[in-house]
Amino acid sequence: VVVSGLPRSGTSMMMQMLGAGGMPLLTDGRRGPDASNPRGYGEYEPARHLARDSSWMESAAGKAVKIVSPLLRYLPEGFAYKVIFMERALPEVLASQRVMLARLGQPAPSPAEDGLLAERFANHLCQVKDWLSRRPRLEVLYVDYRAAVAGEGLAVARRVGDFLQSVDVSERRTM
Repeated sequence: VVVSGLPRSGTSMMMQMLGAGGMPLLTDGRRGPDASNPRGYGEYEPARHLARDSSWMESAAGKAVKIVSPLLRYLPEGFAYKVIFMERALPEVLASQRVMLARLGQPAPSPAEDGLLAERFANHLCQVKDWLSRRPRLEVLYVDYRAAVAGEGLAVARRVGDFLQSVDVSERRTM
């Protein structure tokens, strides 16, 4: 199970939801909770390097792992994937990134640059969705972040549960 989306789109929240629902998670805790994600990021460091090393993927069988959308194209063949793709309005993504960078004391793009960034993100999302639609042995569930946090959380959890019903969590490779 792959949890994906743009950074700041709700991927950490979805990892927390999956964990609370009993799904085994492939995480390492290296990036702990902070003001931007008070319950943690739910990341696995090797997933950040998927473009150059996918040897760890065998250990992800039967578990959920977070992989940001730019790295999805590096998912190796030979596995069946269920991708939960988080969608969030681009102005919200940009605002969340700006707040997070400010908390970290790092420079954030200016509000004037938001239009260009939103255009790049929108183009990226179109390319990723096209790639996902053509990838064999890969199913996708698109989840709206706003619905998950604004009173529809139970309905979202049910949709995710239905989507994952066939996942084998016995840690076997699904070929």
